[in-house]
Amino acid sequence: MNRITLILADDHAMVRKGLTAFLSTAEDIDILASVSGGLEAIAAARKHAPDVVLLDLFMPNLPAVETVRQIKKISPRSQIVMVTSHEGDEQVVPLTQAGAISYILKDTTPDDLIRTVRKAALGESTISPRVAKALVSVVMQERQGKSEDDQFHDDLTGREMEVLLCIAEGLSNQDIASQLGISEKTVKSHVSNILSKLYLTDRTQAAVYAWREGVVRK
Repeated sequence: MNRITLILADDHAMVRKGLTAFLSTAEDIDILASVSGGLEAIAAARKHAPDVVLLDLFMPNLPAVETVRQIKKISPRSQIVMVTSHEGDEQVVPLTQAGAISYILKDTTPDDLIRTVRKAALGESTISPRVAKALVSVVMQERQGKSEDDQFHDDLTGREMEVLLCIAEGLSNQDIASQLGISEKTVKSHVSNILSKLYLTDRTQAAVYAWREGVVRK
């Protein structure tokens, strides 16, 4: 069994304690550090270079975007999962640009949390459906005034467009496979093609792209 190394960062001691207790029950997850602030998270990432960083959106001593940027700079292999209680926070887009791979709400189920960590370790994104939908207002504002030319999604096949729409709704590969009646392996192939054609690095950026460019309508 491949072990997943993880550090978690939250400014509430009870939250850290609860997350540590729960995540420790997963046989494949090793918690290397539990910290209370952005600077501490960066120091822990520098020391451990973990597979996954579970990072609260609001913590003391350093903004989340800069925390993510610094962690990715010193430990590019670390995948960052943002945890937030705010569905429509305007930081989601800049956090994606800084390198965060996933966004989940604090009311997510324990099983979904572990699933998100495991997917992040494999380089797969998870976006809470409510967070994905809340991106609309932000990315649509960004889209205003932009040219309609050079829309790379024109190069996508019909099936790839269907997969992109599912990604924008926050669906996982498993959910997409079930909805479209195809295998999960085929979904992964489509996702890879989509990212390549859109010049993007992960599915979170693909979701943002879909909303911003009007592929998905509000």
